[in-house]
Amino acid sequence: MADRQGGAGALSGTGALSREGNVLGALALLLADQLSAAVATAAGGSGSAAAALAALHGFLDRPTLDKLRQVLGLTPSGAVRLVDRLAEAGLVTRGPGADLRSRAVILTPAGRRAAVRVASARGAVLDRALADLTANQRRTLEGLLGKVMAGMVREKDGGAWICRLCDLDACGRADGHCPSANAAAAKYGPPATR
Repeated sequence: MADRQGGAGALSGTGALSREGNVLGALALLLADQLSAAVATAAGGSGSAAAALAALHGFLDRPTLDKLRQVLGLTPSGAVRLVDRLAEAGLVTRGPGADLRSRAVILTPAGRRAAVRVASARGAVLDRALADLTANQRRTLEGLLGKVMAGMVREKDGGAWICRLCDLDACGRADGHCPSANAAAAKYGPPATR
């Protein structure tokens, strides 16, 4: 009866979840909710619109619709609808792709401004989340988060790209400091060079 009243193990049925795991789950949900709301508002649309703008601005250079779809973890029809909405809003255009059969998705100047607003909104939420930590606590947290991220990337199989909203400069990706990129390279091998 205690489980029905919210006692120990009420949801899991076993009580086996650690306190730190439970707090991490609650924090992840809180951050996801706040980030989703902030970036969607900044993009003037959905979380998928915000992720598309961020990815197009941050690391995708004139991707095909299929590449954008893969990054965002969308179905082909979902990606078409998203790009249609972004184009109608004046945030992207479609242009010639790398070959005669493909079309590229390209940010407009308004799309670049929206992407900057998305990055700023994301940064504000994350800055608030870390505001009560000292510099030493932040360094400790950075190391711990890197370990957790690397473990999660090793277990991830498919789906949307983890870094689709990331500030690649902040994580030190170009200098080899991104835990997600490093774990992916260990799992799949280094990225192909052009």
